[in-house]
Amino acid sequence: MRQLKSDPREGLSMADTLVSLDGVNISFNGSNVLEDVHLRIRRGDFMAILGPNGAGKTTLLKVILGLYKPTAGTVRLFGVESAHFRERYRIGYVPQKAGSFGDFPATVWEVVAAGRIARAGLWRRFDRSDREKIKEALAVLGIENLVRRPVRALSGGQRQRVAIARALAAEPELLLLDEAAEGLDVASEEAFYGLLERLNRERGVSIVLVTHDIGAVSRRVKKVICLNRRIVFAGPPQECLENGKLSLLYGMPVFVPARTERQIRKMSGRRR
Repeated sequence: MRQLKSDPREGLSMADTLVSLDGVNISFNGSNVLEDVHLRIRRGDFMAILGPNGAGKTTLLKVILGLYKPTAGTVRLFGVESAHFRERYRIGYVPQKAGSFGDFPATVWEVVAAGRIARAGLWRRFDRSDREKIKEALAVLGIENLVRRPVRALSGGQRQRVAIARALAAEPELLLLDEAAEGLDVASEEAFYGLLERLNRERGVSIVLVTHDIGAVSRRVKKVICLNRRIVFAGPPQECLENGKLSLLYGMPVFVPARTERQIRKMSGRRR
């Protein structure tokens, strides 16, 4: 039996390392956006990336997606150098304002089905298995009853679920989300983070989430990455909160209040 190589940084089988960045630098117009970034994303991770505006968070996601080429360093995806990686459907992406479909005249089914193209291919007609996977993505997000509705008629929380379902339709092993909860009310936001938690726990999807919502993610994620061009901390969220890492990251005192269920209902104006 062939023995798998191990990841020297974490003692892991390479099969468990979905993304590895080593010494990654990115510069635009002579200005460094990312500097000497070393990062491992493992199978089963649920990770939040925190940092001030301009810290390079979105840039980091785009490096992983292959949209930006590092000026220095290496990026490997599922053990393959990024430049040679072809199975892009294995990485799902929900960008900023992904749920802002505007007046786009499409139904929920059509939007989610578009996400399946990454897996099925542009020129192949959907077969039964493709349609089943689309239905499964809709069911996981709890929006199977909305398939005939135009996306422009949905609430903000529903549109976010459509955006995630579109990404899940390709059956990704890794899901990247860039401030995907922005603009949601408190109750919808809590439901959103709970959904991500279930996707990670029950379906084994590895999740990397860029967010400014420190309080919400600190109760749910397994690991926090504090980024300000460089990674200044990587570890458990509680350790990040207790050791003043956030205050150092943002350059000011940071207080993270806890939210109770009662507070969530009161702030959202809803009852459960």
